[in-house]
Amino acid sequence: MSLVITDLHAQLEDGTEILKGVTLEIPAGEVHAIMGPNGSGKSTLSKVISGHEGYEVTAGSVTLDGEDILEMSIDERSRAGVFLAFQYPAEVPGVSNANFIRAALQARLPKGQELDAVAYYKSLYEKMDLLEMDRKFTARAVNEGFSGGEKKRNEILQMLMLEPKYCILDETDSGLDIDALKIVAKGVNAMRSTDRGMLLITHYQRLLDYIKPDVVHVMSAGRIVKTGGPELALELEEKGYDFLKELTVA
Repeated sequence: MSLVITDLHAQLEDGTEILKGVTLEIPAGEVHAIMGPNGSGKSTLSKVISGHEGYEVTAGSVTLDGEDILEMSIDERSRAGVFLAFQYPAEVPGVSNANFIRAALQARLPKGQELDAVAYYKSLYEKMDLLEMDRKFTARAVNEGFSGGEKKRNEILQMLMLEPKYCILDETDSGLDIDALKIVAKGVNAMRSTDRGMLLITHYQRLLDYIKPDVVHVMSAGRIVKTGGPELALELEEKGYDFLKELTVA
């Protein structure tokens, strides 16, 4: 079981190529991190995997447990087990958190089967407690009026409830203070499983102090230019992104 990206090329609607041959495999049970400077293609990769309509795939493939997902709709990719935690989570006015998550779970049940309300709220409250979220957030509209840290915790709450096969977290640490970062990391670590793969996209080593990756990739100019263990992130932290000048792009 793996999320496999092979020689992936993608461009913007205006023809600007962003991904220039990304090859990456994330087996179930592993946490991979991608680091790199702004404009290297990290967030584009996450959006292409999840099916963002603003990008055109021009070559390559993405398979999830052997099944091609590039021909799937966004909803189909989600149902297949792909979850993307956004760098900037969207607001959904007029829809409460509790109803939003409940509708997502109900949509995944076989036709005619109803979600057990008591079991649902028990699970929801347990996960909110893990993330130190006040119960009042169940009645609030999704992300409306939330602080940056509250939005990020809300994304992790959705992930905990949906239990996807592959979690992609796009700069989840962005805008978080150290206390919020620890709480978010606790929620992410609670998702680690031999049956689940994770891809963390980040600029900074500090996230990886709390969510220990199995593999670290360095991305530059639309390609993966180096792969190693957690020590690679420490090397980047020490040398900065000038370190990329030392690397030879294959």
